[in-house]
Amino acid sequence: MNQTTPVVIIGAGPIGLTAALDLHAHHIPAIILDAKALASPDQNASARGGSRAICFSKRSLEIWDRLNAVTDIRAKGVTWNTGRVYYKDKALYHFNLLPEAGHKHPAFVNLQQYYLEEYLLNAHTQRCPPAQQVRWQHRVTHVRQTEHGAIVEVETPNDHYQIHCQYVLACDGAHSPTRKQLGLDFGGMLFEERFLITDVKMKAPFPAERWFWFDPPFHNGNALLHMQPDNVWRIDLQLGPEADINEEKKPERVMSRIRAMLGPQVDFDLEWVSIYTFHSRRMAQFVHGRVIFAGDSAHLVSPFGARGANSGVQDIDNLGWKLALVLQNHAPASLLDSYNSERTLAAAQNLFFTESSTEFIAPNSPAKRALRDAVLELAQDYAFARPLINSGRLSTPTSYPNSPLNTPDDGTFTRAKVNLGDPASDVPISTCNSDGQTSDDQFLAQLGGQFDVVFYGNDTA
Repeated sequence: MNQTTPVVIIGAGPIGLTAALDLHAHHIPAIILDAKALASPDQNASARGGSRAICFSKRSLEIWDRLNAVTDIRAKGVTWNTGRVYYKDKALYHFNLLPEAGHKHPAFVNLQQYYLEEYLLNAHTQRCPPAQQVRWQHRVTHVRQTEHGAIVEVETPNDHYQIHCQYVLACDGAHSPTRKQLGLDFGGMLFEERFLITDVKMKAPFPAERWFWFDPPFHNGNALLHMQPDNVWRIDLQLGPEADINEEKKPERVMSRIRAMLGPQVDFDLEWVSIYTFHSRRMAQFVHGRVIFAGDSAHLVSPFGARGANSGVQDIDNLGWKLALVLQNHAPASLLDSYNSERTLAAAQNLFFTESSTEFIAPNSPAKRALRDAVLELAQDYAFARPLINSGRLSTPTSYPNSPLNTPDDGTFTRAKVNLGDPASDVPISTCNSDGQTSDDQFLAQLGGQFDVVFYGNDTA
């Protein structure tokens, strides 16, 4: 059985599903293949692989809003804008990631990844015809490029078949079988530091904020606390590079650490436990002929800053319209080179920020530890030291000042108080209809996902 489609998407996680929704919005059919079996909504968190990614940024929410897939995410997710940083038993400072009023979406929404995938899958299922529904337990065994496209070999529990397509989107995660099969690079480093990550179910009086502790009195290492839906709280505890994984995952050991953090008066249950180390890696190029990489298959970062999944969603936002124009013969294939240059820049920036955060959170030498502790000590009394504290530079959209799509700036952008290559900002505006009636709206709502021209001034001509 041989089949044909413009695009094959490998992987039905958040990035693959976002890609399918974006292509559908541009009237490009795509087939999604995933080697896993579809997880049941009735399974508990542990059976569904744990909460995994939980922090989704304002830019990701804006992208899903453009794709008409944000309603359930916002309804279920925990919204937050504020973070607090502690050193030992003292509060150092707090920050607001969205100081301006009037924006449609918050700085972040916390939501278990299995809910996010469920909502994106529902949006995709409701919109796309049967031929484009996700094919579960369809494992890609080989991708072969041809002069005009690619041939994807697929294996199912009962069958084996080929799909002929023009482009393949590899959204198949950190261990990307596609990347390995094509023998492509994935340079970077492994951080030896180990962290205990657990989801704790409890009713607690803590606000919906990000709390980070350096050297708290309740734990020999750093700690992080986040609220999730369903009275679930994400707790990260630094264990050190020498921690025994088998010992640290024992329930009694985990319970003891959480009890020391929360105190004897709080009742809680463990919903999911994992111990992780993390990589900092990226491919040198994301476009390889007819195979294009996005998300964790293209770049991996440490979890400090919520830059992993959010960066992958921005990959798709950058790629979707370009791939659609190429497939519709409105642009040459060389347009995809701009995806490569812009998003490899974004990945390099994300690696820089997350590696810097990791070095501050878990310094790997006595000198770095002494410098960090000096900054934290000074920050207790002196405001100038607080910006030097790095508990994770949180995800923001990337600017492309040197994009190949930019034309020379004659000063217009400077006068408009934006920089060439900046992302459009979701700010409150007033709109006026043909009858002269005004109403409140958002700037991004005026953009249609295609090319738009925006001009400033009173000369309507």
